[in-house]
Amino acid sequence: MKQYPRGGIAEPGASLDYHTGSWRLQRPVHVHQAAPCHHACPAGEDAQAYLALVEQGRMQAAWESLVTANPLPAITGRVCPHPCESACNRGQYDEAVSIHGIERFLGDEAIRQGWAYPVAPPPADAPVVAVVGAGPAGLSCAWHLLRAGLRVDVFEAESEPGGICATAIPGYRLPPDTVALECGRLMALDGIEFRPGQRLGRDIQLHELRQQYAAVFLGVGAQQARPWSIDGVTPGDLHDGLALLQEWKRVGQIPVPERVAVVGGGNTAVDLCRVFKRAGAKRVMLVTHSGMPGPGVPDPMRALPRELAQAQEEGVEVLTHRGVRRLVLRGEKAVGIETVHMKKLPDAEGRLRRVAFEGTESLLHVDMIVPATGQDVDGRGFEELLKGSAALAIAADGAIGTPGVYAGGDVTGNAGTVTAAVGQGRRAAAAIVRSLQREAGIDWTDAAPVAFAALNTEYYEPMRRHHGAVLPPAEREGELEVEQGFDPAAAQAEAGRCLSCGNCMACDNCYTLCPDTAVLKTRDLAEDGSHYVFDYEYCKGCGLCANECPTGYIQMVVEP
Repeated sequence: MKQYPRGGIAEPGASLDYHTGSWRLQRPVHVHQAAPCHHACPAGEDAQAYLALVEQGRMQAAWESLVTANPLPAITGRVCPHPCESACNRGQYDEAVSIHGIERFLGDEAIRQGWAYPVAPPPADAPVVAVVGAGPAGLSCAWHLLRAGLRVDVFEAESEPGGICATAIPGYRLPPDTVALECGRLMALDGIEFRPGQRLGRDIQLHELRQQYAAVFLGVGAQQARPWSIDGVTPGDLHDGLALLQEWKRVGQIPVPERVAVVGGGNTAVDLCRVFKRAGAKRVMLVTHSGMPGPGVPDPMRALPRELAQAQEEGVEVLTHRGVRRLVLRGEKAVGIETVHMKKLPDAEGRLRRVAFEGTESLLHVDMIVPATGQDVDGRGFEELLKGSAALAIAADGAIGTPGVYAGGDVTGNAGTVTAAVGQGRRAAAAIVRSLQREAGIDWTDAAPVAFAALNTEYYEPMRRHHGAVLPPAEREGELEVEQGFDPAAAQAEAGRCLSCGNCMACDNCYTLCPDTAVLKTRDLAEDGSHYVFDYEYCKGCGLCANECPTGYIQMVVEP
């Protein structure tokens, strides 16, 4: 090393002769971690990626990023329970980012502006896969197969695609035009052939599909009424909840009792209660074993909390922790039900079971009782695959154990939401592509997400969450959509609230605060996707960059 006289250390370039990195016991590294929103999304959406593009005003690029995982954002942005927001680190700082609001905005903008799906037509000789059922799982599977360069024939029993989104979710939550336009745009893509009016077991047979196609995906849903009775007794005029919703969607009216009790705790039950109020029922009661959603509630209802709150605003009475003990009939017509308070308590083996409390019985006068306690799979056409079970058992990739056949959505009994069905369709498509020796092109993260404690929140300002307008209860009539969406300015401002957890947001903190100028800024993206590299010749491992990184993207590791 060159020797400098006193004061010579100030000569230009003198400091470069002192490789202070040799002092280091630990070094900073860039570690991209999944954001909690990405980790929690059943469809595998990387919300952080498209929120960053929205913040920059690049709306079409944001939508293209979003649909690499989920081709139905205008639908899921309305009906998803958005577990991404429950997981959002911002929720521990002030309020979670309105991810679903931005997702819906991007989906609506794509429809309004006619943005083309980012996919090239597949080769004419590409293998063809049969997708049975054009619900969320089937549509998602078809889209991801197309993205991988395969051709797809989609068979659907109804005349239009959309599945339960088109046939049973009321328009005040999910407008029919939105479903028709989003699903129609998808089915119009070159490489997807839509075949309506084709029911499995009636018009098409599974063994024929297996012979004619490279693979088969079953996304036929679960739309068969589940048997319901109280000690074997049922009213003569018993209606199934899902069938009533389908009737409301199809003809715009249903039987209207003066007093009705709906039994259940999911979205179908809440939707049905709200439809009865819109149809003119004077008193609507929701009877559920579960409790109201909220912190610390051990058995919350499955229904979306905001939908439940809106139902109560509209006059629906929610009777929690109640079970139906017996029916009161006049002839074959229900005139009342006896309910009893119930609660989950541990049994002798420690397992939670619902227990009825004697002496808490009460009588409710009703003109109709409607069970909305779930649906079963109609197994016509694939009985041999069910093997006597109520649903198809699938592996994580959608395989059911029969070569070349995959499944997803409600037919598996464990999807539960539209978004989960989209995710199952995506995973199955990746498995089908792998089975045909093609590149799946799926990026699904199961690694632990970056924790709130890893962030440096001193660099973030509290910001008000943007909420779309909601129709006042007095104006909620018929199929008028209750929740309104964001405009571009609101979407961009809300996207700016994202903390960019576990990902570089080019804030320059490491670059400007490094005391040794050991962080170099690059003109082009570095190998790790950031605009910074560490010069380990001079980095002393002080850890200042990691401490001042707002997003937890820089971590200190032991010097190798």
